[in-house]
Amino acid sequence: MREISAGTITEVVKRLCVEANCHLPQDVKNCISKCYEQENWHQAKEILERIVENYHIADEQNQPICQDTGVACVFLKVGQEVHIDGDINEAINEGVRQGYTEGYLRKSVVRDPLDRVNTGDNTPAMIYCELVPGDKLEITVAPKGFGSENMSQIKMLRPSDGLQGVKDFVRKVVEEAGPNPCPPIVVGVGVGGTFDKAAYLAKKALMRSTEERNPNPFYAELEQQLLDEINALGIGPQGFGGRTTALAVNIEQYPTHIAGLPVAVNINCHVTRHKTEVL
Repeated sequence: MREISAGTITEVVKRLCVEANCHLPQDVKNCISKCYEQENWHQAKEILERIVENYHIADEQNQPICQDTGVACVFLKVGQEVHIDGDINEAINEGVRQGYTEGYLRKSVVRDPLDRVNTGDNTPAMIYCELVPGDKLEITVAPKGFGSENMSQIKMLRPSDGLQGVKDFVRKVVEEAGPNPCPPIVVGVGVGGTFDKAAYLAKKALMRSTEERNPNPFYAELEQQLLDEINALGIGPQGFGGRTTALAVNIEQYPTHIAGLPVAVNINCHVTRHKTEVL
């Protein structure tokens, strides 16, 4: 049994909050650069150029890429041979509290969805925990802005809706979102499970590299088909037209009930931020 202290977790989460907000993952940068080279609409190309300039400034000055520094979504893969010395939830929230305060990141969390009083430190984090074999603890911090989160949807399709129903729904969600989620976007899709599981799968899909396809060839092909269809919508960067509406479509699937076909679409803007560390 390997022991990891709560204090260590706090320090890691604190650092990842700042790093994730200031430095875009390389795979997303690569996608943006590739889209820039392939874009033939001058206005779209100019917007992509400004996006590249923005993330370069963020890198050089260690400044947030976007003014919406998001809700801190924290994904854990906890090895079954790991013992946490302390309260892991409090350790994570303390890391978020320190990271957002000392990093001068905008605090956007309210204590209650209806009374709307800001907690003042961006806590609590949204924590997702998965048990895995081994003696490691993997921590991923993914700040999630709500311009894109608000454009996300879930639908309980009928099994008879089939593959075409899934494709139609994903495309419809993106089309209805239009320019609101600050395209070019990354589209996370969860298929299967239950109502809540599908939503989790869609968000988890956003953690996967935009350059990594689903290991199942059927879903890998579906990801490419949906990406092509979404880019054919012509929404373009920031909604000004062009061939670059989405950078990637990532799908995660899971078994489900014979009577159901849950589908969730979690949209992220081009600032698809996440940073991982393994302890």
